[in-house]
Amino acid sequence: MGSLPDTTHDQPFEVPDLTSNAISGNRAVLGKVLTILSGVCVAFLIVPLSLLLINIVAKGLPRMTPQLFTELPPPPGLTEGGIGHAIIGSVMTLAIAAAVSFPFGVLAAIYLAEFGRGTRIAYFVKFSANVLTGVPAILCGLFAYTVVVVPLGRFSAFSGGIALGVLMLPIVIRSTEESLLLVPLEMRQAAIGIGATRFQTVMKITLPAALPAIVTGLVLSLARAAGEAAPLLFTAFNNSFWSTDPRGPIATLPVLIYFFSIVPFKAQQELAWAAAFVLIVIVLISSLLGRMFIRAKRF
Repeated sequence: MGSLPDTTHDQPFEVPDLTSNAISGNRAVLGKVLTILSGVCVAFLIVPLSLLLINIVAKGLPRMTPQLFTELPPPPGLTEGGIGHAIIGSVMTLAIAAAVSFPFGVLAAIYLAEFGRGTRIAYFVKFSANVLTGVPAILCGLFAYTVVVVPLGRFSAFSGGIALGVLMLPIVIRSTEESLLLVPLEMRQAAIGIGATRFQTVMKITLPAALPAIVTGLVLSLARAAGEAAPLLFTAFNNSFWSTDPRGPIATLPVLIYFFSIVPFKAQQELAWAAAFVLIVIVLISSLLGRMFIRAKRF
């Protein structure tokens, strides 16, 4: 019988040195390549956005006069006029949308994060919110047209607010839930340990701690809805006159931009660019107010 080979004097297995210069060099090269690719991707996002903003500012800023905010659009053939009625209409519809989506969205998120975690109802609500996030905005307008416009028999700012509220609802739910989940579990346990109920813990500990992030999500939902024209075409439609009645048709900035950009009159096209500039400023101011609120809460 053959004898087994003697391996007692074999060299031991050598573990590769992961800190060697070769591996470090490869990692450095890979890091540089990924950094370059990330920069290229960022450039693909920033360059079109910058060109769009420059174009809007260049064409909309010359029409930024007091008359733009205090007068109605001019009839065909005239050049003087403004978009004050559309600014008021956009503010009204966004206020109605916020009144609809904020309470329901925040309450649903509190249930998902604090009371119903792991239940079938919570799973159904999360699944519905995720599906609703991917639904095109025009379908939200058709939904509001079916449940509000048709029963009432007329277009209205209220129905436009309902459409935008449905569009904002999944963003409010998901952002608020994630904000609440970021609060450390130890804070909840400490409150319960000193005798607080779960409701008291949510109201006194969890919500105040997550409030800055919640406000940021609410502002993002407003910014998401502020530029939507499709839902408003089926609900609020349009109005060429001053109106503050939520029960009737009303002009809004996105719809005004849509209509004025396709007409062959230069004055209306200039007002469309000015309206786009005003809309961007409104979104920017909303974002800045949200940031200021976060800083105020931190300090």
